[in-house]
Amino acid sequence: MEQVKKNFNFLLRILPRALQLFLNVTLVLLATILAILLVKELLIFGRMLMDNGSHDHQQFFANILLFFLYFEFIAMIVKYFKEQYHFPIRYFLYIGITAMIRLIIVEHDSAINTLINALVILILIIGYFLLNLTPRERPERVWRHS
Repeated sequence: MEQVKKNFNFLLRILPRALQLFLNVTLVLLATILAILLVKELLIFGRMLMDNGSHDHQQFFANILLFFLYFEFIAMIVKYFKEQYHFPIRYFLYIGITAMIRLIIVEHDSAINTLINALVILILIIGYFLLNLTPRERPERVWRHS
């Protein structure tokens, strides 16, 4: 029975570390893919600027916002590692606001959908404002085992 308990305790110590390592490796792979897509967007910008034909400003702005989405996701992954494996909620709000603005620029055919998307942006901004009212650092709570 004692051997089973030792093996179980060993598993409980190893499993979270193995899962954290798996998560870290996949996030690094995701960041690499996003960086490649970020460079691809820069090349698209260059082609759009060098093209002597008609310029689609709506598409250009949509690509700029897509560029910022890639940038924000990469920044969030970097912050995850700097913050000792924690995703700050602020980055999710930035990404949500940027994504909704891009959606309004790309798909603005329906006035009702545009209004709903604008309300979503307003809710995200209010959430960001409320988040900034709270202190960023939380005191550590000490849990006592009985």
